[in-house]
Amino acid sequence: MAALRLWPLWLQGLALVWGRAGTGLAHLAATAPPAPAQECSEFSQRSCEECLKNVSCLWCYTNNTCIDYPVRSILPSSLCSFSNARWGVCWINFEALIIAIAVVAGLILVSIAVCCCYCCYCRRRSRRPDEEEERLARKREERRLQSLQRKHERKLKHDEIRKKYGLLQDCDNPYSRFENE
Repeated sequence: MAALRLWPLWLQGLALVWGRAGTGLAHLAATAPPAPAQECSEFSQRSCEECLKNVSCLWCYTNNTCIDYPVRSILPSSLCSFSNARWGVCWINFEALIIAIAVVAGLILVSIAVCCCYCCYCRRRSRRPDEEEERLARKREERRLQSLQRKHERKLKHDEIRKKYGLLQDCDNPYSRFENE
């Protein structure tokens, strides 16, 4: 439950950082929020920028009022319509802020899902080359054995021909042909 109570504060901080990202950290430090003694209602009928300097305030454009952000509920739907509520920065309404956060969260989830699917696909493909390599190695060994068998058959055939014409040399006495002459 504590996380639900802190959600609006986190959302406010995100909006402030997002709204002031282009101005740099020096500007963020220079525009410190007013003292906590001031109530948000004191900024009513002034301007949106003055109201939103206090991160716990919400500006409503329908009646130009600055009200306390309802910490108990995550979305301030009962106080002001989403299209007229400003929180964190004046240039983006609450409705657009919610949509932008939902889109970013959706993109993150989709990219995580795509990465997981891609990793599973790659892992499955990495197993196949092992099987394919084994199959290629078996074929290579079969071809080598067939080649050795053909080589042996050729040697036998050549030895037969040499024997027929008397050219076969004995392995025991390689100079026997020269002794007969």
